[in-house]
Amino acid sequence: MGIVRLVVLGVLFYIAWLLLKGIMGAAKKSTEERREKKGATSAKVEDVLVEDPVCHTLVPKSQSIRLRKDGKTYYFCSDTCCDKFLETPREKE
Repeated sequence: MGIVRLVVLGVLFYIAWLLLKGIMGAAKKSTEERREKKGATSAKVEDVLVEDPVCHTLVPKSQSIRLRKDGKTYYFCSDTCCDKFLETPREKE
């Protein structure tokens, strides 16, 4: 009689495991579908950090203030840093 109980318990645990696995898989799939709807299917970073030449702060390129001078683009964290850069005379390198 003991072996029959072990077999029955084993079968019940296996069925419970399959049910939990199915529930967890459905939850994961549901989360992925929500991300796809929001357009967040990939976790790629599309923005890079650039360094402010005045205060040396790192700023996301898309949020920086840009200045094109002498064929070169400079990126700043604020208008204040941009103004300081323009006021400071620079020697050509």
